[in-house]
Amino acid sequence: MYCGLGEDMQGHKGNENKAITIYDIAKEAGVSAATVSRVLTNSAGVRAEKRKKVMALVKKYNFKPNALAKGLSKTQSRMIGILAADIRNPYYAELFVSCEQAASEAGYNVLLANTLGDARREEMVLQMLLSQRAEAIIQIGGSVDDRFPDGNYVERINQIAATIPVVLAGKLSGTQCHSVCIDSRWTMEILMEHLLSLGHRRIAMLGGRMDVLSTWEKCERYKQILEEHQIPFDPELMPGDGTYNEVGGYRLMNRIFDQGLEFSAVIAVNDFTAAGVMRSIVEHGFCIPQDISVVSYDNTYMAEVSMPRLTSIDYGYKEFGRMLVETAVKAIEGQEGERLKVVKAKLAVRESSGPAR
Repeated sequence: MYCGLGEDMQGHKGNENKAITIYDIAKEAGVSAATVSRVLTNSAGVRAEKRKKVMALVKKYNFKPNALAKGLSKTQSRMIGILAADIRNPYYAELFVSCEQAASEAGYNVLLANTLGDARREEMVLQMLLSQRAEAIIQIGGSVDDRFPDGNYVERINQIAATIPVVLAGKLSGTQCHSVCIDSRWTMEILMEHLLSLGHRRIAMLGGRMDVLSTWEKCERYKQILEEHQIPFDPELMPGDGTYNEVGGYRLMNRIFDQGLEFSAVIAVNDFTAAGVMRSIVEHGFCIPQDISVVSYDNTYMAEVSMPRLTSIDYGYKEFGRMLVETAVKAIEGQEGERLKVVKAKLAVRESSGPAR
């Protein structure tokens, strides 16, 4: 929405001949370019303190927006761009639908784009959303999940966030973006408490990559909880192959059976992985949960249609999506809001988990 305004809104720094832009004003004031634009057009929703700071800089640099820029700044697309890692994954699909519904209720449309795990595609999609005049961007998955973020990507996100609000469904170190995230450590505590209360002690943790922050946090908390309960950690019961799908779950479960390891319960990194885990267990002649319990993450439709139905961590997608959109809309309107919000997860207990043998 605010791209290109800098070329039409110009002033001069003191006695210098160098023209400054709306982005220079925003940077010095410590606000977004969108906020500066709202101040210049006398729009509502900007705190008096910020308005005063911006106007002081406008006066200092004799910054005068022309009529064209004023007209552009009043144009609203009423569109929020949503960047998803891969909509084929039920987790992203569930969350996107919730965001779309919440945006509609707030009077906004959404534009969805998939990155498909390609960092270069993320950059292209971000640029596309800017060119389509999105008033805010919500990013779900992809680079925002990296345990060790790429510095160039962080810098690019910060550049965009200086122009329009960026809301992350996760945490990206080094950015000043709004975040709505899941407490991954807490979700592991919920799962482990459930399994331990059923008498399980040999618990496998399958799937995922250690360079994904949420997966790493889950695995670290898993090991800590074992130690707290004086249960030895067996690294062979925590194999990760870098996948989050049913093929990976099936392969990892087969590997554990082939090694002859003793276990009574499995935690799958997501419902996709759990599907492969359950297939392998059944093929090896065991019953779920009479012989082996299986629990998972995401509580997507797959948890309901599996046989038996799957015990899974639920993020409350409707509320999760509402929080993301509400954060974006408030930022668009220049309202102050929490920089970090945490999703309250709970455990949906179904037939796939039961007492240890």
